[in-house]
Amino acid sequence: MFSVILPGRPCLTDIVAVDPSPTGQSTKFAFNLPLSPSFSEIVVFFLPGTVLPQDTAAAIYIQYPGSEFQFIGALANEKPSSILLVQPPTGSGGENGVGMNGAMATLGISIEAVSVVAPQLAELEASQGSGSGANGASTQLVRQTPQQRGITTKVLAQRIIGNAFNFLASFAGSDPSGKGQEVVPLKAFQDWWTKFERRVTVDPTFLEREDPRASG
Repeated sequence: MFSVILPGRPCLTDIVAVDPSPTGQSTKFAFNLPLSPSFSEIVVFFLPGTVLPQDTAAAIYIQYPGSEFQFIGALANEKPSSILLVQPPTGSGGENGVGMNGAMATLGISIEAVSVVAPQLAELEASQGSGSGANGASTQLVRQTPQQRGITTKVLAQRIIGNAFNFLASFAGSDPSGKGQEVVPLKAFQDWWTKFERRVTVDPTFLEREDPRASG
Protein backbone atom coordinates (compact mmCIF):
# COMPACT_ATOMS: atom_id res chain seq x y z
CA MET A 1 0.00 0.00 0.00
CA PHE A 2 2.78 2.41 0.95
CA SER A 3 6.40 3.05 0.14
CA VAL A 4 9.09 5.20 1.71
CA ILE A 5 12.16 6.96 0.37
CA LEU A 6 15.04 8.29 2.43
CA PRO A 7 17.21 10.66 0.36
CA GLY A 8 20.16 8.83 -1.17
CA ARG A 9 18.77 5.38 -0.36
CA PRO A 10 16.79 2.78 -2.32
CA CYS A 11 13.00 2.94 -2.22
CA LEU A 12 11.64 0.94 0.74
CA THR A 13 8.79 -1.49 0.12
CA ASP A 14 9.39 -3.97 2.97
CA ILE A 15 6.31 -2.87 4.87
CA VAL A 16 5.16 -4.97 7.84
CA ALA A 17 1.52 -5.34 8.87
CA VAL A 18 1.44 -4.70 12.62
CA ASP A 19 -2.09 -5.91 13.33
CA PRO A 20 -2.94 -8.48 10.63
CA SER A 21 -6.52 -9.71 10.94
CA PRO A 22 -7.83 -13.14 9.84
CA THR A 23 -9.12 -11.49 6.66
CA GLY A 24 -5.78 -9.78 6.02
CA GLN A 25 -7.28 -6.28 6.33
CA SER A 26 -4.62 -4.61 8.43
CA THR A 27 -4.92 -0.95 9.43
CA LYS A 28 -1.46 -0.50 10.97
CA PHE A 29 1.86 -0.84 9.18
CA ALA A 30 5.52 -0.22 9.93
CA PHE A 31 8.88 0.35 8.25
CA ASN A 32 12.25 -0.05 9.98
CA LEU A 33 14.60 2.82 9.14
CA PRO A 34 18.34 2.58 9.83
CA LEU A 35 19.48 5.86 11.41
CA SER A 36 22.82 5.72 9.63
CA PRO A 37 23.56 7.48 7.36
CA SER A 38 21.67 10.42 8.85
CA PHE A 39 18.60 11.93 7.21
CA SER A 40 16.25 14.85 7.84
CA GLU A 41 13.46 14.14 5.35
CA ILE A 42 11.22 11.18 4.64
CA VAL A 43 9.11 10.77 1.52
CA VAL A 44 6.00 8.65 2.05
CA PHE A 45 3.59 7.81 -0.77
CA PHE A 46 0.84 5.47 -1.92
CA LEU A 47 1.78 2.66 -4.25
CA PRO A 48 -0.21 2.66 -7.53
CA GLY A 49 -3.75 1.41 -7.04
CA THR A 50 -3.93 2.27 -3.33
CA VAL A 51 -7.26 3.77 -2.27
CA LEU A 52 -8.17 4.35 1.38
CA PRO A 53 -11.70 3.72 2.67
CA GLN A 54 -13.94 6.78 2.53
CA ASP A 55 -13.44 9.37 5.28
CA THR A 56 -10.13 7.85 6.42
CA ALA A 57 -6.53 9.02 6.27
CA ALA A 58 -3.13 7.45 6.79
CA ALA A 59 -1.60 8.94 9.93
CA ILE A 60 2.21 8.77 9.95
CA TYR A 61 4.25 8.40 13.14
CA ILE A 62 7.93 7.91 13.91
CA GLN A 63 9.60 6.34 16.92
CA TYR A 64 13.28 6.75 17.72
CA PRO A 65 15.18 4.47 20.14
CA GLY A 66 14.12 5.15 23.71
CA SER A 67 11.23 7.45 22.78
CA GLU A 68 7.49 7.30 22.09
CA PHE A 69 5.81 7.46 18.71
CA GLN A 70 5.26 11.03 17.50
CA PHE A 71 2.89 12.20 14.77
CA ILE A 72 4.70 13.71 11.76
CA GLY A 73 2.11 13.90 8.99
CA ALA A 74 -0.63 12.16 7.04
CA LEU A 75 -1.74 11.02 3.61
CA ALA A 76 -5.21 10.74 2.09
CA ASN A 77 -6.75 9.84 -1.25
CA GLU A 78 -6.57 13.55 -2.14
CA LYS A 79 -2.99 13.79 -0.86
CA PRO A 80 -1.22 10.54 -1.85
CA SER A 81 2.35 11.65 -1.12
CA SER A 82 4.24 13.91 1.24
CA ILE A 83 7.75 15.04 2.14
CA LEU A 84 8.06 15.02 5.94
CA LEU A 85 10.71 16.84 7.96
CA VAL A 86 12.17 14.82 10.84
CA GLN A 87 14.85 15.27 13.49
CA PRO A 88 16.46 11.92 14.34
CA PRO A 89 18.74 11.84 17.38
CA THR A 90 22.44 12.32 16.67
CA GLY A 91 25.68 11.59 18.43
CA SER A 92 27.30 8.51 19.85
CA GLY A 93 25.16 8.06 22.92
CA GLY A 94 24.47 9.81 26.19
CA GLU A 95 21.62 12.02 27.27
CA ASN A 96 20.90 13.64 23.90
CA GLY A 97 21.88 10.96 21.46
CA VAL A 98 22.08 7.30 20.58
CA GLY A 99 24.70 5.32 18.80
CA MET A 100 23.95 5.58 15.09
CA ASN A 101 25.60 2.36 13.95
CA GLY A 102 22.87 -0.26 13.89
CA ALA A 103 20.28 2.01 15.51
CA MET A 104 16.81 1.85 13.97
CA ALA A 105 13.77 4.09 13.90
CA THR A 106 10.26 2.78 13.28
CA LEU A 107 7.94 4.57 10.87
CA GLY A 108 4.35 3.70 11.68
CA ILE A 109 1.38 4.22 9.36
CA SER A 110 -2.11 3.91 10.80
CA ILE A 111 -5.40 4.06 8.86
CA GLU A 112 -7.66 6.26 10.98
CA ALA A 113 -10.77 8.40 10.61
CA VAL A 114 -10.15 11.83 9.07
CA SER A 115 -11.92 13.35 12.08
CA VAL A 116 -9.18 11.88 14.28
CA VAL A 117 -6.22 12.70 12.05
CA ALA A 118 -7.20 16.25 11.06
CA PRO A 119 -6.83 17.76 14.57
CA GLN A 120 -3.37 16.20 14.91
CA LEU A 121 -2.40 17.67 11.55
CA ALA A 122 -3.70 21.09 12.55
CA GLU A 123 -1.70 20.95 15.78
CA LEU A 124 1.42 19.92 13.85
CA GLU A 125 0.97 22.80 11.42
CA ALA A 126 0.51 25.23 14.30
CA SER A 127 3.71 24.04 15.96
CA GLN A 128 5.58 24.49 12.68
CA GLY A 129 4.03 27.92 12.19
CA SER A 130 2.75 27.06 8.71
CA GLY A 131 -0.14 25.47 6.89
CA SER A 132 2.18 23.80 4.45
CA GLY A 133 4.13 20.59 4.36
CA ALA A 134 7.85 20.31 3.83
CA ASN A 135 7.40 20.47 0.08
CA GLY A 136 5.36 23.68 0.24
CA ALA A 137 2.11 21.91 -0.62
CA SER A 138 -1.00 22.25 1.50
CA THR A 139 -1.34 19.61 4.21
CA GLN A 140 -5.11 19.72 3.92
CA LEU A 141 -6.29 16.09 3.85
CA VAL A 142 -9.60 16.42 2.05
CA ARG A 143 -10.12 18.65 -0.95
CA GLN A 144 -13.22 20.67 -0.22
CA THR A 145 -15.96 21.31 -2.76
CA PRO A 146 -17.21 24.86 -3.40
CA GLN A 147 -20.37 24.00 -1.43
CA GLN A 148 -18.26 22.91 1.57
CA ARG A 149 -16.52 26.30 1.45
CA GLY A 150 -19.87 28.07 1.48
CA ILE A 151 -19.82 28.93 -2.26
CA THR A 152 -23.12 27.95 -3.89
CA THR A 153 -23.50 26.94 -7.53
CA LYS A 154 -25.42 30.18 -8.15
CA VAL A 155 -22.61 32.34 -6.76
CA LEU A 156 -20.00 30.36 -8.70
CA ALA A 157 -21.98 30.87 -11.93
CA GLN A 158 -22.29 34.60 -11.19
CA ARG A 159 -18.54 34.85 -10.74
CA ILE A 160 -17.83 33.06 -14.03
CA ILE A 161 -20.22 35.39 -15.84
CA GLY A 162 -18.70 38.42 -14.08
CA ASN A 163 -15.22 37.28 -15.04
CA ALA A 164 -16.26 36.97 -18.69
CA PHE A 165 -18.10 40.32 -18.71
CA ASN A 166 -15.14 42.22 -17.27
CA PHE A 167 -12.79 40.73 -19.86
CA LEU A 168 -15.10 41.19 -22.86
CA ALA A 169 -16.28 44.70 -21.99
CA SER A 170 -13.07 46.25 -23.29
CA PHE A 171 -13.66 44.64 -26.70
CA ALA A 172 -17.19 45.97 -27.11
CA GLY A 173 -17.83 48.10 -30.19
CA SER A 174 -20.72 49.70 -31.99
CA ASP A 175 -23.16 47.52 -33.90
CA PRO A 176 -22.45 48.01 -37.65
CA SER A 177 -26.19 47.83 -38.29
CA GLY A 178 -26.60 51.16 -36.54
CA LYS A 179 -29.08 49.90 -33.94
CA GLY A 180 -27.08 51.48 -31.14
CA GLN A 181 -26.17 48.17 -29.50
CA GLU A 182 -22.69 47.07 -28.49
CA VAL A 183 -21.19 43.93 -29.96
CA VAL A 184 -18.16 41.81 -29.02
CA PRO A 185 -16.04 39.94 -31.60
CA LEU A 186 -16.21 36.15 -31.36
CA LYS A 187 -12.41 36.04 -31.17
CA ALA A 188 -12.54 38.06 -27.93
CA PHE A 189 -14.73 35.38 -26.38
CA GLN A 190 -12.32 32.69 -27.58
CA ASP A 191 -9.42 34.63 -26.04
CA TRP A 192 -11.31 34.91 -22.75
CA TRP A 193 -12.04 31.19 -22.71
CA THR A 194 -8.39 30.33 -23.36
CA LYS A 195 -7.26 32.65 -20.56
CA PHE A 196 -9.99 31.38 -18.24
CA GLU A 197 -9.06 27.72 -18.78
CA ARG A 198 -5.38 28.49 -18.19
CA ARG A 199 -6.12 30.30 -14.94
CA VAL A 200 -8.39 27.51 -13.68
CA THR A 201 -5.60 25.03 -14.39
CA VAL A 202 -3.04 27.09 -12.46
CA ASP A 203 -5.36 28.10 -9.61
CA PRO A 204 -8.57 25.98 -9.50
CA THR A 205 -9.97 27.89 -6.52
CA PHE A 206 -9.55 31.48 -7.72
CA LEU A 207 -13.27 31.92 -8.42
CA GLU A 208 -14.08 30.92 -4.84
CA ARG A 209 -12.01 33.86 -3.59
CA GLU A 210 -12.76 36.36 -6.35
CA ASP A 211 -15.40 39.05 -6.18
CA PRO A 212 -17.61 38.74 -9.30
CA ARG A 213 -16.87 42.39 -10.05
CA ALA A 214 -13.11 41.77 -10.07
CA SER A 215 -11.20 42.00 -13.29
CA GLY A 216 -10.90 38.85 -15.42
